[in-house]
This record gives sequence, structure tokens and C-alpha cells, in this order.
Amino acid sequence: MKHVTIKDVAKQLNVSISSVSRAFNDKYDIKKETKELILKTAEEMGYFPNPIAKKLSQNKTFNIGVVVPEFINEYYSEIIIGIQEVFMAYGYQVLIAQSDENPEIELKNVKTLIHSMVDGLIIAPTMESTNMEYYLKELNNGCPIVFMSRVKENLQASKVLFNNKKWAFFATEHLIRQGYTKIYYLAGSKNLNVSVDRIEGFKRAMNKHKIPKENYKILETGLLAEDGMQIMEDLIYNHDLPDAIFCFNDRVAMGVISKLKSNAIKVPQDIALMGFTETRMVNLMTPKLSSVKQPTFDIGKNAAELLFKQINDSLMEPQTIVLNGELTIRESSVRKL
Repeated sequence: MKHVTIKDVAKQLNVSISSVSRAFNDKYDIKKETKELILKTAEEMGYFPNPIAKKLSQNKTFNIGVVVPEFINEYYSEIIIGIQEVFMAYGYQVLIAQSDENPEIELKNVKTLIHSMVDGLIIAPTMESTNMEYYLKELNNGCPIVFMSRVKENLQASKVLFNNKKWAFFATEHLIRQGYTKIYYLAGSKNLNVSVDRIEGFKRAMNKHKIPKENYKILETGLLAEDGMQIMEDLIYNHDLPDAIFCFNDRVAMGVISKLKSNAIKVPQDIALMGFTETRMVNLMTPKLSSVKQPTFDIGKNAAELLFKQINDSLMEPQTIVLNGELTIRESSVRKL
């Protein structure tokens, strides 16, 4: 289907191209009757502005790139909704790529988006990302970039983070205050900054309440339900069961609950359970899972607003936004008297 141009409209009416252009741009130096005729004819011919030409004239593509590790649960999906709401209001399109927790795919995605001339990038790095040097080089070369979640707080770049230390502390302290004295933390991966931060929060709670070191353990796991099932199977096999378990995320907690149920171990009567992230599945579990709610939509919204500022102010100093959460207590962590 042929794209109708202003040249076609001008030819149809036997007027100059400049007259058509002045009509479209609502210039003062064109008669009202002529402008109305041009606009009416253009609509009848199916004319619409060439978006590519418009973007090139403004030296922008009005495209934003977003790279996230995965789409398995709604955590990143909700973040993306927040990003889209901001940029759609500004007339931008959001191009989304997922790296499947693979740093090589992540880098390829970022390079593809940069070569596609996006106006800026929002990146949530993979678990074992080794690409930060490249990203910072692109940032220094003038490519606006905002990072989310899995980066260090001292990174010299704009970023939106969650206060993992604080809320891991509160989650752990809740278990302690329920009277549980032997608590294990299933800590995700040691390669994640957020995992390190949550470990620190867990330890702070233990130290504050003077829990003996022999009464708690920090066990590295993966990020999936299968990882929770595997670690729980090992603990059951070795007869090494605590009073309560704090999980790196809700998916790991789901795996733990599944394995406990299959071994006739009751939650919370035998072992209490605390998750992290507050996925929608927590209300569908039995018992319902206590968890730390993260403001996913606000993470996306704040990242988008930071990037928009950066796009329009190349001299903007890096900014860090640290968001808070909410501790939601449900059946899984409340001691049954």
C-alpha cells in the first residue's frame, strides 16, 4: 500500500508543496479556506504524517529500550507497566527485550537497541552480568541509561533500587518476634547484589536479638521454585529442619511449601515461612504466604522519569532513588499457639 505524501496532496489540488506544509503546520500565512480544503483532501486521500521523517527532523526516534532478565513472573511485567505509562504519556514507544538470565543475550539485546538508535535505555542486569563496563562506556559516550534493582548503590549512574537490607531485617525480625529461635535463610545467589543486601538485613536482625550463630543458617539457593524444593529435600534428608524459613523470593517459598506438604510437614505449625517480593500467587497458596511487598509499578515509573530527565538534560548528575516496601503478614509465619 503506497504511503500518501504531501507531494501527492499538492498534486491533487494543484497547489505548491509549501502550501500543503503550511496548512499541516497551521501557519498564519495561508488562507483559512485553502487550509481547510487541504486538510479535508488529505484526510480523504488517507494522508498521515511520516513518523520516521518527523523523528529524524527532531533528531530523536522516540523509542526507549528496556532490558530485563525474565518474564517468568509478574515482577518485571509490573515494572514495565510503570515504564510504559510514563513514556506513552510523553509520546514514546517502549521496546522490550528479555535476557533469560544470560549475560551474553543481555549484551546482545542492549547493543541491538543502541544500534536501533533508541533515545535511552533502562536495564535490569542479569544475575551474573559482566557487562557493566560496556554500559558505563556507552553512558559516558552520551547514551542515557538508568539501571534497576541488581546494581550496587555506589554505581556512578542513575538507578532505582529497593531497600533490601531494611526489609529483609523487618521480615527476619517478624519471625524472631513470633518466638522462632532456629531460622534458616534461603539466600538466592551470591552473585546478586540484592542477595548480599538481604543477607546483611537477616544478619542484622540476628545480631540485634542476640540469636546464637548455631541457631541460624544462610543457604545459597537459586531463584526458582525448583531450587526451593531441592534445598528443602536436602534439609529433610539430613534431618536438619529449623523452626522458620525466610526465602529470597516467593517462588523459592512456593517450592519449599510444596516439598514440605509432600512430606506431611505443616506450615506454620511445624515450620513457619516468609517470602519476599509479594507475587500475586501468595494469596492462592495454602496457607497464604507472608511476604515483603515491593513497589514494582513505582520502580518502573521512577526509572522512566529519571531516564526522561536524562534524555532532555545531558548534563544531569546521576541520581539514586531507593524505594521502601511493606511487610504483609499472613498465615504462613504466624505462630499457632
